[in-house]
Formats: sequence, structure tokens, C-alpha cells
Amino acid sequence: MKGWLHLAAIFLFTSCNNSANSDSKSGKTYSDTLMNEVMDDHNIGMAKMSKISEAQKRVQLSIDSISRLPAGVQKNLTAYKTQLDSVLNRLKYADYAMNKWMEEFNMDSAKENEEKRIQYLKSEKIKISKVKDAMLSSLKTTDSLLKK
Repeated sequence: MKGWLHLAAIFLFTSCNNSANSDSKSGKTYSDTLMNEVMDDHNIGMAKMSKISEAQKRVQLSIDSISRLPAGVQKNLTAYKTQLDSVLNRLKYADYAMNKWMEEFNMDSAKENEEKRIQYLKSEKIKISKVKDAMLSSLKTTDSLLKK
């Protein structure tokens, strides 16, 4: 029984030691993981850029169409037009926010200092996540408004 416990202890130590070193063997650090997460959110947002542009055009077309209607009909559509104006502003902001984030993001920031790099990437992850969420939610709102 004592030999079995000794063998189990060696196995446990070996497996813990291997899992602790697996990231270092692959060269993957916490900042690498954070960078991947930042880039994943960026890529999701970038995939929506053309949809953001198309949505802006569709919403603007709807707003323009309402403005060509008779005054009485326009008055009845005031609340809907206000919603369209609001979502158009949200779409424009989402587009602007993605472009601004890309201009300001420094992929090589603090590469020589892991701790500073981690802090930078954590901050950027929050920023790009908000941008991605703004893009996705404005597209979702656009879709539901234009189905009316």
C-alpha cells in the first residue's frame, strides 16, 4: 500500500509539473493569451464593418423616404423616425469607435515588460469588447427597426 501511495505522489507531482510547464514549453504567455482575446474581439468587429456600412445606408434611405412623405404621414411616423435617427447615430459611433481603436492600438506595446503589457492588453480587451458590443447591438437594433 505504501508503494502505491508513493507511486501516486510521483504521478501527481509529474502531471502537475508538466501542466505548469506546458505553457512555457509552447512559448505561450498570459500576454499572448490576452493578445489572442483582443484580436478575437477585433476580428468579430471587423467582420461586421461592411454590415455596419450597409446598415447606415439602409437607415439613411428610410429616413430620407419618410422626409418625402406628406406632412401628416410624417407626423405619424415621428417616433419611428426618432428611432431611426438614434440607431443611425449608434451605427456611426460603432464605425468610428472601431476605426479609432485600430488607429490607437499598439500591437507591440510594452513587449519588453510583461507586467505592463498585461495591463495594457487588459485595458485594450475592455475597449475592443465595448466596440464589438456597440457594433453587434446597433446591427441588431437596425434589423428590428427596419422589419417594422
